[in-house]
Amino acid sequence: MRILIADDQQDVREGIRSLLEAHPQFEVCAEAADGEQAVERTLEFAPDLVILDVSMPVMNGMDAAKMIRQVSPHTPILMVSVHSIRELIEEAQKIGVQGYVAKAEVGEILVEAIDAIIRHQRFFPSDPKPAN
Repeated sequence: MRILIADDQQDVREGIRSLLEAHPQFEVCAEAADGEQAVERTLEFAPDLVILDVSMPVMNGMDAAKMIRQVSPHTPILMVSVHSIRELIEEAQKIGVQGYVAKAEVGEILVEAIDAIIRHQRFFPSDPKPAN
């Protein structure tokens, strides 16, 4: 499975890459530092899955997800964020994103989330917090 990682923080991208590279079935085919690059690299590399950070410069993850849905409608998207807020998760679901993982849980559940998405299942937190 070829995966694109989009996050504005290089250390986060490197951490996700290391986590994925520990599993032979995953290959990181490209990285992006903002939402615009994520859309461009989705078109260029045709990944099997896109991991998108919600908060990125130039174009945020939600807007990038909308664009990716338009240009590559069958490419699954997994959102990651420091925020596990119900409203963000609901917005991601409306866009057509297949999963959402809090960055604090990436090390524990990212591979589980990807495995669920590979099986055409959705992966969202069961009890997100409402926005204050």
